[in-house]
Amino acid sequence: MKNKSSKQEIEREIKELFENNPSQKNIKKVKRLAMSKNIKLGGLRKKFCKKCYLLFNVNNSKIKIKKGMKIIKCKNCRHVSRYKLK
Repeated sequence: MKNKSSKQEIEREIKELFENNPSQKNIKKVKRLAMSKNIKLGGLRKKFCKKCYLLFNVNNSKIKIKKGMKIIKCKNCRHVSRYKLK
């Protein structure tokens, strides 16, 4: 029998996983948990690649700001994420 967790417990678990450097496997788990309980990741979703779930840092991503857009290119899978600047 599966253990059902409440929304607050899952939010707490998500915060704990992102405090220390999460692996790709942990990020995938966090995203699956958030989707299961309809929890918005907010600013956390811009910290990892949507395709390979790698946490962005200076060594594995390239960031450009161009025409009001923040463009992040993952050097691992070459996926390009674009976010509108406020």
